[in-house]
Amino acid sequence: MFPFLQVVVIVLAAVVALLAVVAALRDEQPGWSLVGTLAAVELALLVQLVIGLVQVAGTDRDLSTATFLAYLIGVVLVPPIAFVWAAAEQTRWGTAVLAVGGVTVIVLVLRLEQIWAG
Repeated sequence: MFPFLQVVVIVLAAVVALLAVVAALRDEQPGWSLVGTLAAVELALLVQLVIGLVQVAGTDRDLSTATFLAYLIGVVLVPPIAFVWAAAEQTRWGTAVLAVGGVTVIVLVLRLEQIWAG
């Protein structure tokens, strides 16, 4: 994969999780900084998706392609689903969903690397 991009995604997702936990503890709705960081995570994940698809198409590695593609596509869906859920739930738990989404992105990106490494 692309290690620098993975680090960027993990750091941004960790920032989302941290900001969301703080907002949830304060019983606040997600602010623009949290939503902007979530959008940056999504943008980085879309770049990762394109790079991953190109790398899978050009590799001859012994790779579980279906599993890799499922993780690659699935991780892109997490931020929008978390955002919609948080927007629909107007309590602190809606904001907490963004924290869970951030942690989920981190776990899925780390798993993607494990699958790629074999």
